[in-house]
Amino acid sequence: MSVKIRLQRHGKKGKPFYWVVAADARSKRDGKYLEKIGTYNPNTNPATIDLNLDSAVKWLHNGAQPTDTAKAILSYKGALLKHHLDGGIRKGALTQEQADAKLATWLEAKTGKVDAKKEGLTKAQADVKAKAFKAEQDVNAKRLAAAAQAEADAIAAATPAVEEEVAEVEAEEAPAAEENNETTEA
Repeated sequence: MSVKIRLQRHGKKGKPFYWVVAADARSKRDGKYLEKIGTYNPNTNPATIDLNLDSAVKWLHNGAQPTDTAKAILSYKGALLKHHLDGGIRKGALTQEQADAKLATWLEAKTGKVDAKKEGLTKAQADVKAKAFKAEQDVNAKRLAAAAQAEADAIAAATPAVEEEVAEVEAEEAPAAEENNETTEA
């Protein structure tokens, strides 16, 4: 019986969630499996991968062949590196301590990269939010300025009519005042 390390699909339509399993190559995609090794959630950014490293390496030692996607996941989490280092230990090229140190160094570097990506995504999201807020403030300022200008125009339009009425009233009163002055002088 040949064993494959592959993904088993779960989740809703359009929201996939996968189990990483060791299964007989003849079984169905979502069918019977020998052991669940981990989970993979591609819906998050970056993708969330939980993998039992020891189980994955055990199955690789026993001859399980990973599919392309499963191989990428195993490589991402360091299972293939650990399998490779274990081969060096069996051949006598490395000691267990050296292999553990190399694996720990690699895992630390990988964790740093993932954390940097998460921080970058968080910063980019905050920048987008800040730009949207600034644009909204600009639109509100323009709207308030336009409302103030419209109000000023309405007041200005009403003011000339009042000034014309005042001017007409003054014009009518002025000749009457002159007549009064002439009659008093006489």
